[in-house]
Parts: sequence; C-alpha cells; structure tokens
Amino acid sequence: MAEKKFKREIVEWVVIVSIGLGLYVTGLHTQVIGFVQRAVLSTGIITPDFDAHAAEEVSYNFQLFDVNGERVFFEDYKGKTVFINFWATWCPPCIAEMPDINDLYAEVSSDVEFLIISVDQDQGKAKRFVSNKGFDFPIFFPASQIPSNLKSNAIPTTLVISPDGRIVSKREGMAKYNTDAFKAFLKKL
Repeated sequence: MAEKKFKREIVEWVVIVSIGLGLYVTGLHTQVIGFVQRAVLSTGIITPDFDAHAAEEVSYNFQLFDVNGERVFFEDYKGKTVFINFWATWCPPCIAEMPDINDLYAEVSSDVEFLIISVDQDQGKAKRFVSNKGFDFPIFFPASQIPSNLKSNAIPTTLVISPDGRIVSKREGMAKYNTDAFKAFLKKL
C-alpha cells in the first residue's frame, strides 16, 4: 500500500514539474503568473498611495520615442497631469495591472496624459504585446536618460506628475489604479 502511494506521489510530481517546465519553455509562465496576479488585483487590496503634500519636483529634461519612432519631449507635458508607468513584457506584475490601467486610460485620458514606457530591449515585442492585448493607451520607449527621481530598480513603477511639476504619487510594484478614489485624486490635480 505504501509503495502504491509513493508511486502515485512520484507521478503527481512529474506531472507538476512537466507542466511548470512546459510553461517556462514556451514562455507562457509570464502570462500565467500575470493572470494569477490580476486575480489578486481584482480584489482591490493593492491600491496606489497618493499624497499631494509629499510632492517632489520633477525634471522635465528627458525624451522618449513613440511607437512610430518619433521623438517625444517630456517638457511638452508641463502644466498637465501625467500618469507614467514603467513596464516590460517579461514582467508578470506589469502584465497583471495593464488591463486595469487600460480601463483607467479609457475613463480619464481626456484629463490626464498617459506615458506607458516600455523598458523592453526589443521594442517590437512590446508593440506586438500591446497590439495583441488590444490596449488603447500609448506606449513609449526611453530616448534619453530618465531623471533619477523618476527611476526605480523595480518594475512596474507608476508615478503621477501634477500640473505644477511635482511627483504626487509613486508606486513600485503592481496596484489597482482604476478605483473611484484614485480617479478622484487625478481629477483634483
């Protein structure tokens, strides 16, 4: 009886490891992990922090490329509320929060500028990812050094810049942004 139980456990572990390796080899592990993390985000327990009183001044001295390779100057966004998200296609938390960010974009893009900045080495991969997922927000790529107060060693990192040029929200890690509280915060700016 014990030998039969042991054999069954071995078979179970072989199946689990095979599935894990299969997901990893095919590259689908990122999508699966992102899906699980999206389920966590849907609970609303991970939300962004925002405090307009703890604001740090931002440097507008950097440039981006849009999906067409056109240079975009960040200083063109002075005087506007800007939502910035640094992400990559290989980052499960980034993938998890993107549908929510896209929903937020659909609701507030008339009042807020969105800069969804890919840090992928392969820009084509990022473009295909966004296109395949049907996201509407614009994506960009760094064209110059990012100012130190906008940088982070973690992705995703999301910042909100107020019209007076201050960082009023900075979150390292995923969060649910399409909430009534966060939209009210953005509209107050």
